[in-house]
Amino acid sequence: MSKAAKATEPTFEDALGKLESIVEDMEGGELPLEQLLSRFEEGTRMAKLCHDKLAAAELRIQQLENQPSGDPTARAFDPGMSESETP
Repeated sequence: MSKAAKATEPTFEDALGKLESIVEDMEGGELPLEQLLSRFEEGTRMAKLCHDKLAAAELRIQQLENQPSGDPTARAFDPGMSESETP
């Protein structure tokens, strides 16, 4: 993902709030089919974004917890790196 795309990407909290709003709208039963489909697509994007941000946070926590010295130290996070590749 480019730096410009990340800069415009919503925060986890914003995406979760948007997802909750979408669910409320869809459960209201008053939207026409086309709007339901549009909201569903947007909700799917927000759910994926939330999932990805949670996975990144979990990996970051694991990196901090697994320091050989036992001292928590932060490392640069590379979302493309798997746990087995972690230095």
